[in-house]
Amino acid sequence: MPDNYMIPTSVKEVQRLGWDYIDVILFTGDAFVDHPSFGSACIARYLQKFGYRVAVVPQPNWRDDLRDFKKLGAPRLYFGVNSGAMDSMVNHYTAGKRLRHDDAYTPDGKFGQRPDYAVTVYSRILKDLFPEVPVVIGGIEASLRRVTHYDYWQDRLFPSILVDSRADWLCYGMGERPMLELTRAVESGRNLHDIRKIPQLAFLMTGKWKQTGALVLHSFEECCRDKKAFAENFHLIETHANMLHPDTIIEPVGDGYVQINPPYPPATEEEMDSFWDLPFTKLPHPRYKDKRIPAYDMIKFSINTHRGCFGGCNFCTIAAHQGKFIQSRSEESICKEAKGLLLLPGFAGNISDLGAPTANMYGMGGKDKTICAVCRRKSCLFPKPCRNLDRSHARVLGLYEKVMSIKGIKHAYIGSGIRYDLFLDEEGFVDDTSYPYLKELILHHTSGRLKVAPEHTEDKVLQYMAKPSFKLFVRLRREFDKITSQAGMKTGIVPYFISSHPGCTMKDMESLSHNPALKGIWMDQVQDFMPTPMTTSSVMYYTGLDPRTMKPVFVERDPERKKAQKSFFFKKK
Repeated sequence: MPDNYMIPTSVKEVQRLGWDYIDVILFTGDAFVDHPSFGSACIARYLQKFGYRVAVVPQPNWRDDLRDFKKLGAPRLYFGVNSGAMDSMVNHYTAGKRLRHDDAYTPDGKFGQRPDYAVTVYSRILKDLFPEVPVVIGGIEASLRRVTHYDYWQDRLFPSILVDSRADWLCYGMGERPMLELTRAVESGRNLHDIRKIPQLAFLMTGKWKQTGALVLHSFEECCRDKKAFAENFHLIETHANMLHPDTIIEPVGDGYVQINPPYPPATEEEMDSFWDLPFTKLPHPRYKDKRIPAYDMIKFSINTHRGCFGGCNFCTIAAHQGKFIQSRSEESICKEAKGLLLLPGFAGNISDLGAPTANMYGMGGKDKTICAVCRRKSCLFPKPCRNLDRSHARVLGLYEKVMSIKGIKHAYIGSGIRYDLFLDEEGFVDDTSYPYLKELILHHTSGRLKVAPEHTEDKVLQYMAKPSFKLFVRLRREFDKITSQAGMKTGIVPYFISSHPGCTMKDMESLSHNPALKGIWMDQVQDFMPTPMTTSSVMYYTGLDPRTMKPVFVERDPERKKAQKSFFFKKK
């Protein structure tokens, strides 16, 4: 059988393949798109590479007789469960806790095709229907709820998602390597003691832990009684999540504990290439026929260059899921994917995004890796850039040149965010690659508007966000205006801001709206802060404490005043 066969999603498709068994069945809250931007496709194709038969059940109906959960029967090895590319609660509700009216990850944007807390709902159904079959949960929702976490929508703490979901295993972060090892372990019948040593897995145990040398946290129950204990827990969790060699984490809950094994080391360039060198069709599954999947439209002609982010913004979960250390693909792998886009229907030569969580971090890292190996900093950029950080943009500039040299590629836009503190400081450009990068970005890789994220203008608020001073944005705009003016371009700059972040008052928003550096800029990108699991900012919101210092933080919790912070900005404008 060729390795580029369509991943089956129905009984008929399984039968057409001639399968008499399925090794792994994945349930997901998204429509199934066979593209490396969708986690279910990444895991399915990677396991397929090693000979496993994988089927996917997208957006199963949980409200009827559960036929979607039964239709493929029991897999030979295990069920996998994820909520999709987003936490289901973020997908469903606005920062004001209002129900959204559409879902970008569903055909025709139709809302209501996945439940609230989708991972827990799917997992519990599978455990009830097939109690003897292991369930492995993963993806964004499971990863960011792997420990005690604050749930904004119910305004209370939840224990690890392993407790309520009743899942056997939780694979956190980017899952190709741990899922392959777990699949092989289950297939070979390795004993549970050995399986519990696999990196990047978490699981729930009864009784007292026996692990020595582990980081033991306050229990879930202690966190519920004392917000300070929860803040202390999070500070330790976040510190270890950003270390190259973190400890095993033990979090007591009920009459047992959750154990979280350390992650795999950052993927090598060869490993990163292997994750993309798979027979993705880059298309939605044929079952959707002519239906439009909005999220796919956004990324279908994009290319992901790397994983990870060392920016360390307090409201962001990227490092908690992908890691702090940048894991880059080779230029050859990226160019191969770019050439493949030329074969896709509708591709006119324009790459919509050549980037990653932070596009200009491609190829970056520490100069002395031995220093990185013992570093405990959350961010390589805040409060000041690390002196060991190599901020040269030479490699990313070389990548752009190689991609643009491919016959048929007309444009390669950078739709992902960039960090301007990688090439600018208050004195100016940081090295001899900085100005060439900014000029290249503006003149050749910006489609209409350059989008950047200063997030606020007031340094007090920016400190709580772990973002650089607004003075850097002022410097950026000055350089941006020079470059566009000299080139006779009409390109604009669009800054993104957050209102009602912990530490932000109405007065701070008033100061933002009157800042002279924003004069003449199109201003519509203000987002009300939404507390999401496993971020420093969410811990501040719930506890009123900064977990880095344990000092009190002002938090605007009143829904009307939160709304006023955001609307005030537009009224002033």
